[in-house]
Amino acid sequence: MKDKLLAIVCGIIMSLSFAACSENDGQAPNVPDSLPSEELPVFPDEPSEPDSPSEEDPDEPEAPSVPEVPETPNIPNEPEVPPQTNEPTSPEPPAPPKPQADELVSSTVNGLNIRSGAGAKYSAIGTLDKQDMAMPVRKVGSWYEIQYKNKLGYVSSAYVSPVSFEKGSNAIERVIDAGKKLLGLPYVFGAQRYHWGNGVLNTNYDGKSYDCSSLMQYIFKKGANVNLAMTSREQSLQGNYVAKKDIRRGDLLFFTNASRYNKTGVERIGHVALYLGDNIILHTASDHAVIEPMSAQRHNYYITARRIV
Repeated sequence: MKDKLLAIVCGIIMSLSFAACSENDGQAPNVPDSLPSEELPVFPDEPSEPDSPSEEDPDEPEAPSVPEVPETPNIPNEPEVPPQTNEPTSPEPPAPPKPQADELVSSTVNGLNIRSGAGAKYSAIGTLDKQDMAMPVRKVGSWYEIQYKNKLGYVSSAYVSPVSFEKGSNAIERVIDAGKKLLGLPYVFGAQRYHWGNGVLNTNYDGKSYDCSSLMQYIFKKGANVNLAMTSREQSLQGNYVAKKDIRRGDLLFFTNASRYNKTGVERIGHVALYLGDNIILHTASDHAVIEPMSAQRHNYYITARRIV
């Protein structure tokens, strides 16, 4: 009996245990609210990747400011290039012609013979002193044909050198050419004038000799149809005054001389010459009509200049 009762009690207990297990099946076991007293070690966090600095990050040095690029100005469109054609382009205008030159020959020796023909066998009809000049007409072999005493003469090219001057106006060149033809004609004080100062011809004029004022009167009438007065003093009052620094080809130059040096006013004037340029004058002095450099004494005797043409 006792055994039965014990078996019944054991059966009841086992049934209760089985029921308890059934209720906890599938549930997580109860975890205590706190870990045991031994704590896990704390490890520092790994350094995280720094954020890329922003433009405003003060720790980053600022880049130097770059000036703003100005806006491109509005440039007008270039004109279209016209299409090329096969038509010829207009030629460029020709360069202005160079001034014509007055070509002369100058003696390189004293007493150069002027011959009547192109050769040493011909007779001498005159001479040129050193630096005296003449107008060549043409070259004949080794000789120059020149104007001399209103006719032709000849000088050896071995004893002359070419000289040139820039020409002036046509009227001035005609005046000078008229004087070149008279080179070598003798000087005679008070020689007959070509006209009486007013264009009326002098019937006694023969054209074989001249003094300084009669030579100027003749060549200006012949070359430019200008009536010069009969003496150098009267001629110095004609035309327009020119300062010495401004004299040019074709101007009349007036000088005093030994006999008039101490006179006053217009009475000081005792000589006149035609200026060709580069200190060269055409005149008739104490011997004959000549083209030559102006001497130092002439410069000392210089008084005034007049422009007639």
